[in-house]
Amino acid sequence: MKKVLVFTSLVAAVVLVASCAQAPTAPVVTAKAFKDGEMAVPADYKSWPTYLSGVQRPDAKQIREIWINPIGAKSIAGAPFPDGTVSVMELYKAKEGADGALMKSADGKLVKGDLLKVFVMGKGKGWGESAPAGLKNGDWVYSAYLADGKTAAPDPAVACRGCHLPLGESKDWVHRYDEYFEKRKT
Repeated sequence: MKKVLVFTSLVAAVVLVASCAQAPTAPVVTAKAFKDGEMAVPADYKSWPTYLSGVQRPDAKQIREIWINPIGAKSIAGAPFPDGTVSVMELYKAKEGADGALMKSADGKLVKGDLLKVFVMGKGKGWGESAPAGLKNGDWVYSAYLADGKTAAPDPAVACRGCHLPLGESKDWVHRYDEYFEKRKT
């Protein structure tokens, strides 16, 4: 029995080595360099770690839900997010009463209404190179979609860039950077 096991293991090893020797060298695959408006909404984003949930924006009459992919979720406070980070933000209209006042739940939070838009923010080496003059936010690019999946028009990438620009390099141009890392501590 031992001889059969040794022989079988030896044959398997020879086949493995031979197949490796005959395999052509695989080319190095690099990720597509996206520009603003080119990133699609990832189908599985709701299975990603939550970046922040139920973000209250009474000033905009909105509630926001934000996810970050596993690559971004591995980042550490004080450092930039790694290349390959993707974040998705859903914007919901806050419900209003008949008097136009924003409705609040028993815990005092805004009540989520209809989905308005879905934003995608992604980072990769050189991705931000095509940004308009004065609006480069590192290597981040932005895409925006309406609730029905159609591309939001006009392209809000310039607005996204303008909103993220003041955050600067120390926050890697990401809103609620400190809040996110503080939340992760708990």
